[in-house]
Amino acid sequence: MISLKKIPALLLAASLAWTAGTLLAQNEPAPAPPAPPTETVAAPPATPPDATLEQRVTDIEQYFQNMGVGGSGDTTWKSKIGSIPGPGHNGWMMACAALVLFMTLPGLALFYGGLVRRKNVLSVCAQCLCTAGLVTILWWICGYSLVFGKSFASGFPFGGSEFLFFKGVDSAPNTDYSYWVSNNVYAMYQLMFAIITPALIVGAIAERMKFSAIMTFIGLWMFVVYFPMAHMVWGVSGLMNGVWNADAKIPAIDFAGGTVVHMTSGWSALILCMILGKRLGFGKEKMAPHNMVLCMVGTGMLWVGWYGFNAGSAVAADVISSNAFTTTTLATATAGFTWAMIEAIHRGHPSILGFCSGIVAGLVVITPACGFVSPTGAMIIGVLAGAIPYIFVVFVKAAFGYDDALDTFGVHAIGGTLGAIMTGLLATDKANGNLVVDAVAGKNGLKELVTNGGLVFAQLKAVGITLVLSVVGTFILAYIVKMVIGLRPTPEVETAGLDVSEHGEEGYVL
Repeated sequence: MISLKKIPALLLAASLAWTAGTLLAQNEPAPAPPAPPTETVAAPPATPPDATLEQRVTDIEQYFQNMGVGGSGDTTWKSKIGSIPGPGHNGWMMACAALVLFMTLPGLALFYGGLVRRKNVLSVCAQCLCTAGLVTILWWICGYSLVFGKSFASGFPFGGSEFLFFKGVDSAPNTDYSYWVSNNVYAMYQLMFAIITPALIVGAIAERMKFSAIMTFIGLWMFVVYFPMAHMVWGVSGLMNGVWNADAKIPAIDFAGGTVVHMTSGWSALILCMILGKRLGFGKEKMAPHNMVLCMVGTGMLWVGWYGFNAGSAVAADVISSNAFTTTTLATATAGFTWAMIEAIHRGHPSILGFCSGIVAGLVVITPACGFVSPTGAMIIGVLAGAIPYIFVVFVKAAFGYDDALDTFGVHAIGGTLGAIMTGLLATDKANGNLVVDAVAGKNGLKELVTNGGLVFAQLKAVGITLVLSVVGTFILAYIVKMVIGLRPTPEVETAGLDVSEHGEEGYVL
């Protein structure tokens, strides 16, 4: 530290040095003027000219083809419609968002509600309702940004922070995901996926988990499993987004959620139900569904809503969406029929539960493939969806003795895994040209994988990552919740039923 006494001396020395320098400079010749710069400074980019009538017509044609506007080849122009949503595509996506919400409320609530015993029907409904509210709040705070942002490094498990608290999520399109759909509509559409995914887990632990425990688990699970998985598969900078991220380390494809939705929820459900333990009286008491009419009605609602889930994942009312609509229908109907016919051979009669289980299995297995496969591929998937999950629900479950109450693992985990693998085997550019577009997919090898084979190996890598994240994440979270607040109600509460004990209401009043 400089002493105050030395400051005057320093100032005197500096003054003498400056004076000496000035005198020397006066005796030297004036410097030569600087040489002109050798490089020309780039002019600011010119503003694109206003569109001509012909270019405006081109913009309209681009809209109908679900393509960007304001340019063609090397020519660009100032588009009059480039920053506004397209009414047709935007309207379709709002309808699809409502359809996906319809899958959870009331579809899944009625489907699960009919399958449990009457003393627990409201507990399932409450868990679906509360999941919708909890996930919506998390989505607004940070979920949408962590999944679909891109301010973090490419390949990072989370997307970014630019959309926290829905900052900038307005009616202008987010062109990373769609040229024509409002960012706020896209955010709402993806919110519905985030709602139904953890709600599916409820089926495995039905009738024996505390309401506070399942809600706490779901809140934590969204950050550990869902948000990172959704970003890795669907985020524009995601590690496994084989279609849209040229830097994807694993060029896998998942059209509507085989890995993100069904594998994560299904494998997590298996681990959670095993940690939780069996229901009181499991294997000794009859635990048949209390109302198959509710189950059938819920199944129908799921099927109808699933068109928003699958066809809507094209994020446009276009030819890819129509293909997904077609393949979803074919695979679902085929799977429902296949499951019931296998049951008729195995047990002597086809049951309503068999039809419903097969339909849901068909919906699950076609989900990752629906926008990438042909109608024939969908029929193959439908047959497999009716057969393989049946084996796990009927034989594997009995052999290992785990209490997956409503067959979430057998249908969603196995179905989602099967669908992801079959997508790798059956995907074709005839159904989706994005698979072989050089400017998009060819940069990361997806075009070669689709054309020459090998996509299934990328799918297997994605399946492995999903399985590990879901299993390990659930195992850790379940034991944290167990230690902090406990997982199960008391035996007395479980015996009386969760409706009265946890919600103070009854589903039926005689």
